[in-house]
Amino acid sequence: MPKMVFVETDGTRREVDAPLGLSILEVARRHDIDLEGACEGSLACSTCHVIVDPQWYDLLPDASEDEEDMLDLAFGLTKTSRLGCQIRITEELDGLVVRLPGGNQG
Repeated sequence: MPKMVFVETDGTRREVDAPLGLSILEVARRHDIDLEGACEGSLACSTCHVIVDPQWYDLLPDASEDEEDMLDLAFGLTKTSRLGCQIRITEELDGLVVRLPGGNQG
């Protein structure tokens, strides 16, 4: 099973199982990681904002225009920011590293 790493706001790294086909938001919820996702993944908010490690960013599919619009509302936006509800785990993403931005915590 693929794995992924969440880097929490205090710098703690948590490596977790990341089942194929689940979104980053769904993986976070399975492992009690504090990633809000207020709209339940319907692309209507930016509370599942994550910062993708630069070495992984180019492996992701491009963000949709709707995702980019929601990202504009995210706290602590960076060049590698994405919404966790929009990235699905694939074999290619085994080992993916994402950081939780400080203003994202619920």
